[in-house]
Amino acid sequence: MAIKLLVFDYRDNEKDFFRSHELENFDITFFTESLNEETVKNLNEEILNSTAVISVFVHSEVTEKVINSFKNLRIISTRSTGIDHINKVAAEAKNIAIVDVEGYGARSVAQYTIGLMLALVRHIIPASEYIKNTSSTCKSFVGRDISKFTLGVVGTGSIGASVCKLAVSMGMKVLAYDITGRKDLVEKYGVQYVDFNTLLKESDVISIHIPYTGENKNMFAFEQFSIMKNTAYLINTSRGEIVNIKDLHYAITKGVIKGAALDVVTCEDYSFNKCSNKNHVLYADFDCVEEAQILKELTQSPEVIVTPHIAYETQDAIDYILEVTFIAISDIVKGGNGYKAN
Repeated sequence: MAIKLLVFDYRDNEKDFFRSHELENFDITFFTESLNEETVKNLNEEILNSTAVISVFVHSEVTEKVINSFKNLRIISTRSTGIDHINKVAAEAKNIAIVDVEGYGARSVAQYTIGLMLALVRHIIPASEYIKNTSSTCKSFVGRDISKFTLGVVGTGSIGASVCKLAVSMGMKVLAYDITGRKDLVEKYGVQYVDFNTLLKESDVISIHIPYTGENKNMFAFEQFSIMKNTAYLINTSRGEIVNIKDLHYAITKGVIKGAALDVVTCEDYSFNKCSNKNHVLYADFDCVEEAQILKELTQSPEVIVTPHIAYETQDAIDYILEVTFIAISDIVKGGNGYKAN
């Protein structure tokens, strides 16, 4: 009997995988919408009773109420590394396995991070927009040589480590902050682990690569920005909640720091107007409305880049995510031990 699987947050760039792979053991229904307490209401009783597996992305909010809506759910699979959008306690209470995908975008996100850094310090986007909007080439866009920079990397897991290695290959001095250091980065690449304040003080660019835990909410706020150089840039391709965007806006506006590149924000469905969430306007809270307004103001600055959570998004990374996801699901369904679920 085929396993009933619901795939939420389904995107066009995932279609090729499903077309080219034999998935006869699954009865799959696709939804472009995210799964949350509103969209779960649209599922009929037959689906809620028969679904054994759900697959989501970070835009879904798998709360206790959502989990309890499914009567025979066995697996919650997220096509991401982080699981903070899933109520782990509620899942464990019902003996539901949670599976994620570790290390899927290390190279992709690291490359994108370096790209954002170059775009910021070499003024690539303002220069391109200038040429598009005028025939003149008189304006100067003098940048800086990143080989003279010190890069501060917060978090040296697979993604942070990849960023360190790329930065070293480009001649940058790299400082790192993490609760556990990596011997290979120190010995082979010359990365220096320092305390958090030292990293803030000495870095020309700071790049964030840590998971959101709740405890690190607003880890970067005005107090931290005031320690940074006034010529420094902040890059966040991790989780939006880690940066206080209101304080960031103030710090950039007042010249406390130079600028920032954000690929993530707290209210992505609202701020990035995700096409998968048609009801985002109806259910947005005040904080999300405020964040969207701040982002709109930030993007007017030539020293700010905002992109809609696409750092990981290469076809190679997407195919890897789907491959690992289905291997993990199949292994658990078969009772295998080859994959350790959360």
